Amino acid sequence: MHEFLGLDYNIWWFLVFGAVISGYAILDGFDLGAGSLHLFLKKEQSRRIAMNAIGPIWDGNEVWLVIGGGALFAGFPVAYAAIFSAFYVPFMIFLVGLIFRAVSIEFRSKEPWPWWRKAWDIVYCFASIIISLSLGLMLGNVVEGLPLNANREFAGDIGSFFNPFAILVAITTLALFMMHGAIFLTMKTENRLFVKLHVLANNFIVFFVVSFVITTVYTLLYIPHLSDFFKGRPGFFVIPLLMILAIANIPRQVKVGKYRFAFISSAVTISLLLIMVALEVFPYLLYSPGHPENSITIYNAASSARTMKILLVMALVGTPLVGIYTSFVFWTFKGKVQLDETSY
Repeated sequence: MHEFLGLDYNIWWFLVFGAVISGYAILDGFDLGAGSLHLFLKKEQSRRIAMNAIGPIWDGNEVWLVIGGGALFAGFPVAYAAIFSAFYVPFMIFLVGLIFRAVSIEFRSKEPWPWWRKAWDIVYCFASIIISLSLGLMLGNVVEGLPLNANREFAGDIGSFFNPFAILVAITTLALFMMHGAIFLTMKTENRLFVKLHVLANNFIVFFVVSFVITTVYTLLYIPHLSDFFKGRPGFFVIPLLMILAIANIPRQVKVGKYRFAFISSAVTISLLLIMVALEVFPYLLYSPGHPENSITIYNAASSARTMKILLVMALVGTPLVGIYTSFVFWTFKGKVQLDETSY
């Protein structure tokens, strides 16, 4: 038997990979959002507080990205090879962004010179924006599909990535992360900085809603096949309905000052968006619009059944441990940020 609880190992590993990517988007999403809005904070102390809000947790949040890459490589090696080859340029930009973000966080506080700190502030902000846009660009291309040849290798050029849909998804991703990050920072700050972030959170909510609506309308008009899953299965319409309710709850909770619930609603929004993406593309990992027979699926890209069975056991043990560790770190560093001599 190649099944567990009525589902074959390929589907289970697809679910595991999706769950890990969702965890990364939620956790590193607010880090990236906090970095993307960094230059909106004008005062040195405000920037230090904002950076120290994510300081103890940002590198731990990136663990989920490593797990996601490992899950794709172990469970779907053919997809791993094709996707990393196809997205070579976006991935390199993404990795350069990750490197400079990490360097800017660690180097900023090493010297007291104003020009030094301002320079790293700029690097930190732009690196976070580039990472967010790169993630959205890659997601948009995965959803819409990329040209693949008979060997399931990328058959397009760099211009293939910068299509209208992928660009809209990239902008929406940036807006979502900035909203997510602003809400997180409101929970970690107080006094005048708190008021400033409250205003920014409302502005980024508008930015996200407008971007989301434009992207949704474009999808329905120009890529209608992405909604075929929900048209054929009306019962699943509850997922986009819940997502709309979660989005609507964000400004409501921000208005009444319940930022923790707003943050939870933002995290739920990210999860439901990725669930919708998974349902729309399933069983494809990388769809080839011009030649569907060349597409990469969870079946023609998978490892052996024995390998996937062993991997599933490892995931069932390891993923909760990472979740427990993440929860412990958040609990340890809960509350408002207080600067001291060890702060960034």
